[in-house]
Amino acid sequence: MRPLTTLRTTAHRAGLLAAAHRLGFLAAAHHPGLRTTAHPPKLLAALHRVGETVPMRPLTVSQAVAALAVGVRLARGRDRLPPLAPLGTENGRISVVIPARDEEGRIGPCLSAVLADPAVAEVLVVDDESRDGTARLAAELGAKVVVGAPLPEGWVGKQWALLQGVEAAGGDIVVTLDADARPAPGLFGALAAALDRYDLVSAGPRFVCGGIAEQALHASFLATLVYRSGPIGPSSAPAPHRVMANGQCMAFRRTAMLSAGGFGRVRGHMTDDVALARTLAADGWAVGFLDAGGLLEVDMHESAAEVWREWGRSLPLRDVTGPGRQAADLAAIWLTAALPVLRLAAGRPTRLDLGLLAVRLLLAGALRGSYTRPGPGVLLSPLLDPLTAVRLTQATLRPVRRWRGRTYPRGAAYPRDADPKDADPRDADPKDADPKDTDPGDADPEDADPGDADPGDLVPRTAAPKDAAPGITAPEVTAPEGTSGDRPDRPGRAGRPAPPARSAAR
Repeated sequence: MRPLTTLRTTAHRAGLLAAAHRLGFLAAAHHPGLRTTAHPPKLLAALHRVGETVPMRPLTVSQAVAALAVGVRLARGRDRLPPLAPLGTENGRISVVIPARDEEGRIGPCLSAVLADPAVAEVLVVDDESRDGTARLAAELGAKVVVGAPLPEGWVGKQWALLQGVEAAGGDIVVTLDADARPAPGLFGALAAALDRYDLVSAGPRFVCGGIAEQALHASFLATLVYRSGPIGPSSAPAPHRVMANGQCMAFRRTAMLSAGGFGRVRGHMTDDVALARTLAADGWAVGFLDAGGLLEVDMHESAAEVWREWGRSLPLRDVTGPGRQAADLAAIWLTAALPVLRLAAGRPTRLDLGLLAVRLLLAGALRGSYTRPGPGVLLSPLLDPLTAVRLTQATLRPVRRWRGRTYPRGAAYPRDADPKDADPRDADPKDADPKDTDPGDADPEDADPGDADPGDLVPRTAAPKDAAPGITAPEVTAPEGTSGDRPDRPGRAGRPAPPARSAAR
């Protein structure tokens, strides 16, 4: 007999089945109907028993440690918060800001749903130098169109568009939405109510995915988020460096966000949503990432190739995660998700591999609740975990900094503790700007035709292009710290105490 390598077969199987059962709670990660009675001590005992059934080689030890780390994160799913329920709210409180660049083909359903919600006081579409008819369509549907100023050096387009939209908003509560989001009635009221507990809220949606390949690859990518960060809606706040958020739908108090300079502090990040959440959480903000699957759908991609190219670009979280934690997270994905599938395909799975595969299948079943029309692709997603691990590794080692026709230089991200006023374009008069401070290639005046939209529906932010249609003026807009003194008639002027003080008082 070989010491530490041979145990009774019955004990092996019983240990694996117990482990799979106890780890089953991770299936609740994105499905509100699933719960568990497993407790962390029992989970650790189960993982210990599994570890005793396998050879204690270095790779096996590493795999067992990774499985333990993943299991501890997933244990938080036992006490996850319930999904958001639809709520109404009084008129005049909520402004919805939608940053848009070349979204003519997708923004229509989003705008129709938002404009029909009585809880929304105004809808602002920030046209970020679109090269199609985004501005024209938004104005025709009834939204206010904010003509985005040229992109300053050091900024990523979405953060720049959001800053302009929040400045122009009139409500004391701002909800930001991506153009591919489809909100249901009651979402905005639920988000407003959540701000009584949190300073920043983001909502997790249900995904629209067509085709087996697209759904399988998407679900495989989604599983890596669950493995690295645990379930959505944790009842206790994670450490700031582990906070997660979804930039497709976020809500906050307008005056608090402007006072914190949030968008300016993460202006160069490609993973802008997580960067914003972690930066503000480090300041003491209460940040909530809540399940809104019954109130929000998102149609992110049109094909499996687009999922691979676009979502694989941001999922590594490279610009918001330190090198050590990033290496540990990648190792956990390879050891607990990819390696078991590869060994199974080679016909040489270990008992620990089989236990991890059983857990992964449980998660695949639970992830069906994260899709509007779940198909066989979700259940087949574990087979693509090795490819997903390859994509995450590739995007970590060779990050992509291109988005919507713009290429951003490496090193554009700024420290979280930088003074937001150091690079806040609001502090400078656009008329005094040095032309050398911006890259002329970032904005082509021919990319957007202001004549496509009704000038009466456009809200210009700064100097309009020289070929702008008559009637578009260029008022100087400057937001004083913490308030919007340029328009004292708007609701919510006083705001509420700074989020760190509010959080500390709870």
